Amino acid sequence: MKSFDLQSVIESIRPVDPASLAAVQKRIDSQAKPQGSLGRLEEFARRFVAITGRDQIRIKTVFTFAGDHGVTAEGVSAFPREVTPQMVFNFLEGGASINALANQVGADVRVVDMGVDHDFSPAEGLILRKIGRGTANFAKGPAMSRADAIRSLEAGIEMAAFCKDNGIDLAGTGDMGIGNTTPSAAIAACLTGRTVAEVTHRGTGIDDAALANKVRVIEAGLALNAPDPNDPVDVLAKVGGFEIGGIAGLVLGCAAFGIPVVVDGFISTAGALLASELHPHVRDYVFAAHKSVEIGHGAMLEKIGQRPILDLDMRLGEGTGGALAMGLIEASLRALREVKTFDAAGVTPGSER
Repeated sequence: MKSFDLQSVIESIRPVDPASLAAVQKRIDSQAKPQGSLGRLEEFARRFVAITGRDQIRIKTVFTFAGDHGVTAEGVSAFPREVTPQMVFNFLEGGASINALANQVGADVRVVDMGVDHDFSPAEGLILRKIGRGTANFAKGPAMSRADAIRSLEAGIEMAAFCKDNGIDLAGTGDMGIGNTTPSAAIAACLTGRTVAEVTHRGTGIDDAALANKVRVIEAGLALNAPDPNDPVDVLAKVGGFEIGGIAGLVLGCAAFGIPVVVDGFISTAGALLASELHPHVRDYVFAAHKSVEIGHGAMLEKIGQRPILDLDMRLGEGTGGALAMGLIEASLRALREVKTFDAAGVTPGSER
């Protein structure tokens, strides 16, 4: 795959054209139904068409970025680190939740190894972009170097370029990495201004004592590393993860290349938040899939300026919420294509027109 320079990609991002959004809404308003009666489906269709210039999705792909985290040494997760590569193999074999839900909506799944503590052999559906075998423990020092943070972002941008080159109209983000709610909460606290306790939750299901420890670990890591909230790359380097950087890069690249991107849950939104802090118009291209039960998720969505499509008490990651949201975006486009206008249907319009 072609490599991309981070700064050049950021500088190429443009806002979605308001005239295009208005033109699609005018088309929707001419359909044989009360104006606004399909609610947010109209928003999804309007935004997708304005971004892409098309009213039909050719290919949908979820990119599940995987990486390990040195901070797991601090006892912040209920699962051991070896689960990360085990789940990657499960994704590749089609046996995970993301595979089932992606199959339901007709989406492909590609797993991107950004930093798993395992050396994978080439396999169908696996993209190898390993920056390292897991990040360092940010409770002891920076999670990664600034150079590696940029490398992770640029690897994600490559995935967006892959979408552009292969006719993928709708990209989705997903994650896999034991311990990754910890760096995500650190990013959330740093960039939203909330306290660590306000954005840190139970991840895979830790108990009260482990949650209190997790909050202490994040507070200590932020105090030690002092990430600069005005420099998202510094935040990623100091307390982030390789897979979070990959997600951020995919979101940036989708904004640069004019591709709508469905952002999954807590970890994916940490990546999207980094991307939106790197360029404000990134949010024009983001569809927030759902609201996670992780308590910090809402604060990040608010900071990005996104309202979630679904609220199903989910907290799995992998891209599962994103896959479900893709189905609703596709439904909105079907309604746009197939619902007749008042004139074509021979239906008398209301006075609202």
